[in-house]
Amino acid sequence: MAPNVEPDSGSAPIHLQWGLRIPLRDGVTLSATLYLPQRRAAPAPVIFTLTPYVGQRYHDEGIYFAERGYPFLTVDVRGRGNSGGEFVPYVHDAQDGYDIVEWLATQPYCNGKVAMWGASYGGRDQWATAQEAPPHLAVIAPAASPYMGVDVPFRGNIFTPYLMQWLTLVSGRTSQDNLFWNRELFWGAKFREWIESGQSFASLDGLLGNPSPVFQQWLSHPRQDAYWDSLNPTPTQYARIDIPVLTITGIYDADQPGALRHYREHLKAASHQAREIHYLVIGPWDHGGTRMPRAEFAGLKAGPLSLVDLRRLHWQWYTWTLRGGPRPEFLKKKVAYYVMGAERWRYADTLEEITSHATPLYLHSTANPDDPFTSGSLRATRPGSGGPDFYRYDPRDLSLAALESTVDPDSAANERLVFSSVGRQLVYHSEPFDTDTEISGFFKFSAWLAIDQPDTDFRVAVYDVGRDGRGILMTHDLMRARYRESLREERLVKTRDPLQYNFEGFLFVARQIQRGHRLRLVFGPLHSIYSEKNYNSGGVVSHESMTDARVVTVKLLHDEAHPSALFVPFGQPETGV
Repeated sequence: MAPNVEPDSGSAPIHLQWGLRIPLRDGVTLSATLYLPQRRAAPAPVIFTLTPYVGQRYHDEGIYFAERGYPFLTVDVRGRGNSGGEFVPYVHDAQDGYDIVEWLATQPYCNGKVAMWGASYGGRDQWATAQEAPPHLAVIAPAASPYMGVDVPFRGNIFTPYLMQWLTLVSGRTSQDNLFWNRELFWGAKFREWIESGQSFASLDGLLGNPSPVFQQWLSHPRQDAYWDSLNPTPTQYARIDIPVLTITGIYDADQPGALRHYREHLKAASHQAREIHYLVIGPWDHGGTRMPRAEFAGLKAGPLSLVDLRRLHWQWYTWTLRGGPRPEFLKKKVAYYVMGAERWRYADTLEEITSHATPLYLHSTANPDDPFTSGSLRATRPGSGGPDFYRYDPRDLSLAALESTVDPDSAANERLVFSSVGRQLVYHSEPFDTDTEISGFFKFSAWLAIDQPDTDFRVAVYDVGRDGRGILMTHDLMRARYRESLREERLVKTRDPLQYNFEGFLFVARQIQRGHRLRLVFGPLHSIYSEKNYNSGGVVSHESMTDARVVTVKLLHDEAHPSALFVPFGQPETGV
C-alpha cells in the first residue's frame, strides 16, 4: 500500500490480542491489548497509548490504525486495569514509558520505530516518556497535555474540587465513567454541599467518601516547587527531544496552559533542527474536542471547518514521520490556529507571530460599575482623576451556591452568574467595534488593587458581547493575592496601599469580533463551588474553614497614577495564506 493512500474502513483485517504482558525494569508487568494488521508483509512502526482509563476506551483507535498498517497497543498504566503495581498519578510514567518503547522495539511486528498517541493524561505521558530519550521512540503527538503545577492539579496555585472528581474516576482498577460524568445530579450537588458546610478544602475527600492520600499529598505542595518540577521535563531533557512533535490543544481546552507550556519549553531548549519538526495546532475545541472535535460544545457553535478529522491527521502525521510519506496538507506552517467567528483556519511560523500588536484599553467609570447595565468603560485614552471602584467579598455569603450547582461550569454562553452577581463584581465595556476585527493571542490585565485583608482570590474574564447584549466568554484568568509577584513564593499583603497585579495567565484566544460587538471585562472574587475557597485570613488556604472567614474590600484604582488597563491582542492582517 502506498504511504499516502488511506484504505477504506474495514478493508484491512486485523488480529486482536488481549492480555498481553509488558515487563518493566522493577518486575511489574503492564497489561496491553495489541491490534495487529493481519496482512502485514514486514515489520512496521508501532504506535501505543499509555492510559489510566483502561485500554478498552481506545478500542476504536486501535482498529483505525491497525487497518492502516500500524500495530497499535493500548497499555494500562501500572495499578490500573489488569496492570500490576500501584497507581500513583504521574509518578511512574516516564520510566515505564521508556521500558514500553524499548520492549516494543524488540517485537517481531515492530521495525524498530515506536510512536505514541494520546490526549490529556495520554498526552502528558508522551512528554514524560520522551524526556527519558528512549532510543527507539521516533515521534510523539501529545494532545491537551497538562503540565504539572501549571494547570494540574492547580492553576495559579489555586486547587479545584474537580481533582476529587478525577481521582474518583481513577480510584481502584476500573474506571467510574458514569459517576464521573454525572455532574448535574452528583458533582454539582456534592460541591455545593461542601461549600455550604463551611468545612475546609482538605476535608473534601472525606466528605465525598473517598479518602485520598494522593489528594492530601498534592495539597501539601500548594505552590510551584521542586515537587512539581520533578514531574516535568528539565531544560536538559527537553533539549534531548529531537524527534517530530505534533502538539494539539483547543481554545477552550482547560489543559491549554499545560500544552503550550510544554510547547514553549521544548522550543526554548531544543536545537534548530528539533524546532523545525515541532508543529502546533490550536483548534476551536474544548478538552474532549482535542481528540474528537464537535461543532457544538460549551454552549457554542463552530463552523464546518472546525471538524478536522484528527484521527486522519494523526495517520498522516505518522505516515510522514515514520514512513516518508508526504507532509499532512493541513500542516501548512508550524502553527495552525482557528479563528472563531470568522470560522476559518489561519497559519503562522510561530505562536508569537499570531499577534500583530497589543493595545491597552484603560478602565474608566463615573459610578461604581457593579452591574452589567451600569458598567464602567474600556477606552484607548488614559484615565485622569477619579475615585476607585470597589466590591466587598464575604466568604460567608452562600446565596449563589444553589444557582451555580445547576449551571454547567464549562459553558461559555451561560451568563446567569454574571447577571446574578450585581453588587459583587466590577464590569466594564468597550465601545462597539467599527469593523470586523480579529483578536488573536493572549490578553493581559494590569490592575492597581488595594485590599484590607492579607489575602484573597481574584477572577477576571473577557467576553465578546453581541448587539443583543449576549456575551460569549472568550478567556479568563485568576490570581491569589499572595502569589501576585511569584507562583513560587507567597507574600501576604501587609498594606492597604494600592499594589499592581499583572494577570498574564489568560488562555489563548482567536476570535473575530463582529462589527457592532463590544468587549466586556468582569472582575471580582473567585467565589465558586468549583474552586478551592480562600477565606481571606492569610492562613493555609486548604485548611481554612468558615470560622476563619474575613470580609475583604477590594478597591480597583484607575487614575493617572494608577492606570489599570486590559491589553487586547490584535491579530495579523490577512495575507492570503
